[in-house]
Amino acid sequence: MIKRLSISTVLAALAICAMPGRSNGQQNQSLKVKTGNMDVAVQFYSPGIVRVFKTPSNHPYSKASLVVIKTPEATRVVKQQNGNETTLRSASLKVTVNRLNGRINFYDLKGRILLKDSATTFTPQDDAGKPSYNVKGSFVLDKAEPIYGVGQIMDNKFNRRGASYQMKNENTFTYAPYFMSIKGYGVYWDNYSISNFSDQPGELAFKSLGHCADYYFMYGGNADGVIKDIRSLSGKAPMLPLWAYGFFQSKERYKNQEESLNVLKKYRELKVPIDVIIQDWRYWPEYKGTDSAWNSQLFDPERFPQPQKWVDEIHKLNAKSMIVTWPGFGPKTDQRKELDSKNMIINFDTWPPNSGARPYDVYNPAALDIYWKYLNKRIFSYIGNDGWWLDSTEPDHINVKETDFDLPTHLGSYRSVKNAFSLMHNGGIATHQKAFSKNKRVVLLTRSGFVGQQRYGSNTWSGDVPSSWEMLQKQIPAALSYTLMGIPNWNSDIGGFFAGSWIDGGGAKNPGFQELYLRWMQFGAFCPMMRSHGTDVPREIFNFGKPGDWCFDGQEKMINLRYRLLPYNYSTSWDVSRNDGTFMRPLIMDFAADTKTQEIGSEYLFGRSLLVSPVTRPDVKTWPVYLPAGTTWWDFWTGEKHAGGQTVSKDVPKDIVPIYVKAGTVLPWGPSVQYSSEKKWDDLELRVYPGANGSFTLYEDEKDNYNYEKGMYSTIEFKWNDAKKQLTIGSRKGSFPGILSKRKFNICVVKSGTNNGMEANAPVKTINYIGGETVVKL
Repeated sequence: MIKRLSISTVLAALAICAMPGRSNGQQNQSLKVKTGNMDVAVQFYSPGIVRVFKTPSNHPYSKASLVVIKTPEATRVVKQQNGNETTLRSASLKVTVNRLNGRINFYDLKGRILLKDSATTFTPQDDAGKPSYNVKGSFVLDKAEPIYGVGQIMDNKFNRRGASYQMKNENTFTYAPYFMSIKGYGVYWDNYSISNFSDQPGELAFKSLGHCADYYFMYGGNADGVIKDIRSLSGKAPMLPLWAYGFFQSKERYKNQEESLNVLKKYRELKVPIDVIIQDWRYWPEYKGTDSAWNSQLFDPERFPQPQKWVDEIHKLNAKSMIVTWPGFGPKTDQRKELDSKNMIINFDTWPPNSGARPYDVYNPAALDIYWKYLNKRIFSYIGNDGWWLDSTEPDHINVKETDFDLPTHLGSYRSVKNAFSLMHNGGIATHQKAFSKNKRVVLLTRSGFVGQQRYGSNTWSGDVPSSWEMLQKQIPAALSYTLMGIPNWNSDIGGFFAGSWIDGGGAKNPGFQELYLRWMQFGAFCPMMRSHGTDVPREIFNFGKPGDWCFDGQEKMINLRYRLLPYNYSTSWDVSRNDGTFMRPLIMDFAADTKTQEIGSEYLFGRSLLVSPVTRPDVKTWPVYLPAGTTWWDFWTGEKHAGGQTVSKDVPKDIVPIYVKAGTVLPWGPSVQYSSEKKWDDLELRVYPGANGSFTLYEDEKDNYNYEKGMYSTIEFKWNDAKKQLTIGSRKGSFPGILSKRKFNICVVKSGTNNGMEANAPVKTINYIGGETVVKL
């Protein structure tokens, strides 16, 4: 028997989620209005977050959100009546409600209009035989007001003004009904149905199936503030383990346990760093040569005869194992039989074709229990793997019939909840694993997503994209749009998934594919997960050549760079988890005052200090990079100093990706390692990039497990005073088992024209640090 988790536990998910506030019962936090055709409720969840809930007159409706886990904070709201208009004012926001038509305006406290809720309509709609509505919510924005978000969309757009989309999650397209404005507010439309987003002249609108118009207006003042608000509503992002920021190797597919072990051994032999080997599909037995036993979560006795020994060997090689599992089950599997017997299957065809596989009802908490029961017994508790690859979480839909969307789920028609499939599937696995084991942080690689999925430790990848320069270019704005929805973890198949067009000409030896792959890897080095994967052409580094060959050496350089940045990346992970930071930061997040950044979706800050501009065209010798105004920038590779507010032309031989460091940065530079935890951080280089004041907080813990939630971690803050040329190393705060009692910091100050890049710098000063504050004059 397994412990059954209640629906509230499943929806609230991990204990690391945003803690819900307490409702103080004050009536002035909310307002209810009846108009001629609609009932309107406005409620403050915090000084900057307002929920608007509308239903047709005399058709009351209540719902439990799948996304929002916050309850209203005690918020002081001053209410004023002026004719037919009621004004609600908090410490952050002013909201006016027209009692005649239910229209709402949102203002900042200076009286600047932020957004107008212009109209809501309810058109009767049959939903699989049950009465429902086609609900349309319309808003009026400033004519030239840029907005961002909406999802991971492969259209090479960043600013979403003037765009229209059918919001239906599919492979490579991941949507959520959310947008963020350059004016510092965001809107989340709380609906999971197949929906429409459109921004046409005079009206931005969401149109969805449902019984209510339910949305949250969030005023954070800037992009960071909005992301903080959406995570306050839908859950904080947990810490991932240190190894999750190493290099992942995969392909479609390793056919037996020896093949994947030999790949890992080859990396170790070549001394190319790696942390994770991934096992893709069909490790399970086939039933009479068919896929009718698809996703049985068992290991084929011929190809994987000793699965526990296999994973033990991976661990002995100082690496981690990630195993794929799918939401669909073939008809010959035990899971399918049990789920079928309890009406917990959604009866449409999923991947692979002609297999009879069908997805389980992720909306049913009892089905989530059953899924974990088999996953735990047959894999997690059996072999001790370290992470999950959750493929096809849209899910795949084969032989589509319109009536498929009428199929019932635990929460209504499939059409009405489709876009939350990945959220629920990820949540079921993450919640169960964390309840079962506190020693391994949940790590999920998933092909789809939705607002709120960040609370499960999920890392969404962009799906089965083709291996082309055009698609590489599209990855960047798609990633930035996705992360602006508050979901910080994202990655793509390095090199693209479908590489068949490159086979003629040599595949991995094809110079054209080699260049594309290397440029994609440069981008991948500056994503939250760095993962090589694909089909048609093998992706392991040794397939591209040998040491001394430009493609091999270029890849090795990027992988090593990733590992030298581990202290920076892991500390950024803490910033994401603790402070609601963001890994991939579009330029509008830090330089909103520079209007030129508003349309730039091709470059970004990785963390708060490193500007990255991936090269996305072949055969180029130079690459234009816009350096935002308001700061000075240092070329990471050459040490050249540049003023902000200009476009520079960067020389980009094949092994160089443009990286610029923001003035005031204190960059910790880690040791050269073969895997993430090989060496302690007891002898770190601290690179100071002068030109402005700045700070950085170095975070450390036990590298895995959930003890950090109990306060078992440490931080050291570095502060650079540019005028005094002085670095203050703060007192260490906190502690954890195994903490370093003493260490060295080798401090260097970057000088214009010096080559610092990947090479160690001669320290200006070396500090022996035992935990107390130290002031260093440089």
